[in-house]
Amino acid sequence: MQCLLSEFFTLQVAEKTGYIRGVHRELDPLVTGMAYDSRRIKPGNLYFALPGLHADGHSFIPAAIREGAAVIIHQDELGTYREGVVYIRVRDSRFAMAPAAASFYGFPSRHLALTGVTGTEGKSTTVYLIYQLLKIAGKRAGFISTVQYDIGAGEVKNPEHQTTPEATAIQYFLREMLDHGVEYAVLEASSHGLSPRTNRLGELAFDAGVMTNVTHEHLEFHGTWEQYREDKANLFRALDRFDHCKAPGPHGGGDKKVIPSFGVVNADDPSHAYFAAATRSRTYTFSTRGAPADLSLLSLTSERPGNRYEVRTADTGELFLIRDRLPGAFNAGNVLGALLTVSALLAEPLRDLIPLVPRLKSVRGRMTAVEKGQPFEVLVDYAHTPSSFTAIFPPLRERMKASGGRIICLFGSAGERDTQKRPLQGRIASQWSDILVLTDEDPRKESPLIILEEIAAGCPERKPGEDLFLIPDRPSAIRKALSLARPGDLLLLLGKGHENSIIYADTAMVYDEIGEAEKALAEMGYG
Repeated sequence: MQCLLSEFFTLQVAEKTGYIRGVHRELDPLVTGMAYDSRRIKPGNLYFALPGLHADGHSFIPAAIREGAAVIIHQDELGTYREGVVYIRVRDSRFAMAPAAASFYGFPSRHLALTGVTGTEGKSTTVYLIYQLLKIAGKRAGFISTVQYDIGAGEVKNPEHQTTPEATAIQYFLREMLDHGVEYAVLEASSHGLSPRTNRLGELAFDAGVMTNVTHEHLEFHGTWEQYREDKANLFRALDRFDHCKAPGPHGGGDKKVIPSFGVVNADDPSHAYFAAATRSRTYTFSTRGAPADLSLLSLTSERPGNRYEVRTADTGELFLIRDRLPGAFNAGNVLGALLTVSALLAEPLRDLIPLVPRLKSVRGRMTAVEKGQPFEVLVDYAHTPSSFTAIFPPLRERMKASGGRIICLFGSAGERDTQKRPLQGRIASQWSDILVLTDEDPRKESPLIILEEIAAGCPERKPGEDLFLIPDRPSAIRKALSLARPGDLLLLLGKGHENSIIYADTAMVYDEIGEAEKALAEMGYG
């Protein structure tokens, strides 16, 4: 895609970017794309010079120009200006990416029925369930999540760690969806992406917002839990930001279907009323714990694999029996949230959507079983917060109690992230597990062993070398955990799930948790 700078960087867009001044603005180059990494610049691109923790994008402006950048958006004063290049100074170059990219790509979200899903846990799964229900119902749908995405050409693994991509990537993906004929888009909306500090999700015309839960996470970025919740609620505030009507963009594309914006919240979460109050739009509720809600779970039986549960609607009092093939009892809440969302998006009754649930697939790395013929169970899951631990352990403990098996749990905690959760992780895992193996997650520049010791501080009753092992190297830790497993036991590998690397101080080690477990089992003679 390409267009003249003047065609998309209009006065209105300039105002939204915090425009200060332009140098060589008499030029009107043909912009061929956008990038904030100088190594990805192509001739004719617009380069955003972003300030960073470890490197400042302003220092890479010469490199971007050498690669052919035609326009530079920056926030700091520059010492030199190259002839033939347009320089645009703004107050915050990261914030400016959203309005500039949205305009360049023709405001694609205005022509898609766009759903955002936020929460501490369950985002990726709920996004995927909504996407699948739409596809099974015969709709042209796309999605972007931590694990994978589909922009209209089939599902692809997400190679990045970033839950919500930068605004340039989001707008590009949505434009691709539109060009592929997608009607419905589902987007995982992280607290980082919803924060005005990054503005990754700025300028998006959301039709629906879903909140799975809000617990304890990312305080290293937000500072306080209150600010974390405030930033997440920006998704619901965005429902009132745009007039949801047909509004073709300057680059064409189909008209957007008229959909009254709405929210969906987990009524079991103490913050559900806070989110509902953040928008003027109607908010639907679901509950798995007996709270008053539009869709409530009455009973649940967790099976292997899948769940069977009875639900009731508040408006008609109808009872429905739902069966899914998703491992983990906690997935019942994700299914209820997805059903409410798709029912409102399509204006179809729940009774017509519930028969589709058994066809839903789980997300890779979310309670994924590793089966190589071993006499014990191995499950890989992304759980990495105290609240996610609290959600997954009780039903597993109940199941293992019936069979007499033990739970061996392997996990770690990310470096340069929320440190307050580490002893909480240790305490909760210790409460429900028989043996703990602590290992690297993404230590980054922190000492791996210190991170593990901070987790272990939450379970002082554990005895190192007997029921507690601190092994930083994750592949080695997995092999130790497997060596401890007896027939009938359950080994839980938590924290990495779908991710494809382990981040250290100076490198990102290529890593696949499921593949590593399979390799280790093969070394033991299984498979």
